[in-house]
Amino acid sequence: MWVRRVHRCRGFGIQSPTDYSFVRYVINEHWPYYAYDELYSSDWLEEKLGRLYFRLANWRQPDQMIADEYQPYWQAGCKKTSFSADIEKVELARVTIEDHDQWEKLLAKCDRQSVVVVEGIWRDWDRWQMIENDERTSITYDLYYCGIVMFDKSRYKHNYLINF
Repeated sequence: MWVRRVHRCRGFGIQSPTDYSFVRYVINEHWPYYAYDELYSSDWLEEKLGRLYFRLANWRQPDQMIADEYQPYWQAGCKKTSFSADIEKVELARVTIEDHDQWEKLLAKCDRQSVVVVEGIWRDWDRWQMIENDERTSITYDLYYCGIVMFDKSRYKHNYLINF
């Protein structure tokens, strides 16, 4: 999979300034952040995703999120975020590709500013394709290990394949 994505890193070829900035400075930011030393995991994928989630929370600055195992990363990215088992509106959320019910529950609470991370998209490509093609989604980023979904319907629908 990496070979297919090698020319899709650092935002090269992305025409939208907003999407380019998001890929360059949130998804593939390589400078060390202030909290990286505190947020260490012995599992390389957990650490890679955790750092991405930290940058997403830092970028999005959500007021509330659903609590999950990556809560220390989310919290380090945005200190004001409160966590609970249920939320009224999705600002930033994470769901696994296998959790169809949770995905549908989150969709009902999404608006044009919502961002949802779908973890493990490589485990079910057909399901990821359904999410990408869903009329309720607008911009998607396929990072192989996870996908990022946005819902701003004022933007043209676009599916990006990113080397992460």
